[in-house]
Amino acid sequence: MEYETLILGAGAAGLMCAAHAGPGVLVIDHSRAPGEKIRISGGGRCNFTNLYAGPANFLSENAHFAKSALARYTQWDFIDLVERHGIAWHEKTLGQLFCDGTAKQIIAMLLAEIERAGATLWLQTTVTEVRKTDAGFAVTLDREGAREEIRCRNLVLATGGKSIPKMGATGFAYDIAAQFGLRVTETRPALVPLTFPEGRFSELSGVSLPVRLSNDRTGFDEALLFTHRGISGPAVLQLSSYWREGEDIAVNLIPDMPLLETLRTQRQSEGRRQLNTELSQHLPTRLVQHLSAHLLLTGRLADQSDKALSALVAALSEWRLTPSGSEGYRTAEVTLGGIDTAALSSKTMQAQAVPGLYAIGEAVDVTGWLGGYNFQWAWSSGHAAGTAIASGS
Repeated sequence: MEYETLILGAGAAGLMCAAHAGPGVLVIDHSRAPGEKIRISGGGRCNFTNLYAGPANFLSENAHFAKSALARYTQWDFIDLVERHGIAWHEKTLGQLFCDGTAKQIIAMLLAEIERAGATLWLQTTVTEVRKTDAGFAVTLDREGAREEIRCRNLVLATGGKSIPKMGATGFAYDIAAQFGLRVTETRPALVPLTFPEGRFSELSGVSLPVRLSNDRTGFDEALLFTHRGISGPAVLQLSSYWREGEDIAVNLIPDMPLLETLRTQRQSEGRRQLNTELSQHLPTRLVQHLSAHLLLTGRLADQSDKALSALVAALSEWRLTPSGSEGYRTAEVTLGGIDTAALSSKTMQAQAVPGLYAIGEAVDVTGWLGGYNFQWAWSSGHAAGTAIASGS
């Protein structure tokens, strides 16, 4: 069987590419249903983009690579598509956009778009071999227990990264890229909870508070959540993309809180109050109890000197922690790293040295922040490849 374009992966990037790649498109996926990561995203409501999406919100060995695709298909373009399909949405926080209904609406929208474009979708189909031919590629598929060969002019790698293997995620795109001589950068779990040994924070499990979490490279002002395994929450997931094993992190438990001034004022009016009782007015009680053993949060307010209060506030402003690791690909939302952008055209997503081979979405070394950015990269890179294929460029 012959197709103009074969897209490997029916996720966000692959479906977007199929909607724009012109006639003769076949999309395949090994899953039972398309868009499985879309379905589970955003608590089932799909954080489909971010109002503030731009190149600064992405990590890559080449910080400039994503600029072209993001500029040519923006968050506003995707919002327009969502609205044309009558999908109601809302902004949650920090520019994050979610469906009012369910993530299945986004999947249905993309399926309607590829149907309109005339693309074919095969599910429960796996690739057993990929070969280069004079006219393009020959791909051997296993479909419902039978093997068949597909020949195509264009081959698009849209199978994502290694994150959430229980949903079938693998490093398949990296294997095909390496087969054709494309370098793959170091890959790591990203947007992932950080762990600590021996259940260090198990007694704090479920406690959440706003913090500033930082290391030597960057910092984020969002919520931190203590878990049985360690720490999670938006601030932790964000920083995990910039963290490396053995490094410590700084937790500011009182960002934008004038705690020193407050404690001094309370010392004058409520001097008989216990220090830990006062701190529990500003921080979760269980956290204050946990910190008491380390920071000696004992005695009355009246007994605390200015120096002691200043030292306490400094300690709460920079609580140093050293994670032992992360929860890994099992719970990572995305994979950091991927197919080297130096091997690809930033305009078309085509491999420079292998005409007809394209890589898009999470498979590429472009990783977004938490909050809809990775979906926007899927839409933008999928659109870039699809329109390039359709135009023959």
